[in-house]
Amino acid sequence: MTQDQLIKKCIKNNRAAQSELFKQYKDTLYFLSLKYCRNQADAEDNLHDSFMTIFDKIKNYRHGGSFEGWMKRITIFKAIDKYKTKKPLAIEINDDILTDNVTIEKELAYISIDTLLSIIQELPDQYRLVFNLYQLDGFSHKEISVMLNITESTSKSNYHRAKLKLRDKINAFRNTPNAKAYEN
Repeated sequence: MTQDQLIKKCIKNNRAAQSELFKQYKDTLYFLSLKYCRNQADAEDNLHDSFMTIFDKIKNYRHGGSFEGWMKRITIFKAIDKYKTKKPLAIEINDDILTDNVTIEKELAYISIDTLLSIIQELPDQYRLVFNLYQLDGFSHKEISVMLNITESTSKSNYHRAKLKLRDKINAFRNTPNAKAYEN
């Protein structure tokens, strides 16, 4: 069955087609949820909620872009919406923080993707969301400010602070037996 046929059947609430769509994209959207959620349970909840919205809104898909991209945006926005309702995402902005460049790419060379994901999940919500949106999914600070209802400066500040925290956590991990075993 082609993707267009699958979409048409999902629009008609065909359970077999919905099950097939879920099977095809559950892993991709789950991993995406893990990037934005605090833990696996939250990611599973987000995946479920995302598919409920996908099945509800699939009739609105306009075939103008990638269907997978459309589903990913729904998944990201579902995760963001949950954290928006928990507490405000804005923090106090310190312009001095934006002048210090932080690079962590060198430290990433020996860290497994699972470990890195775990470290990212430990970030405070406002840092994790901005870091993932900007660094991993390529949104601009202007776009992020609209999505999270914060200023562009706050987005930049949160991104910078996320990098500082990640660098510290990566450096701490570097001194653990797990890191030493991974380096060898």
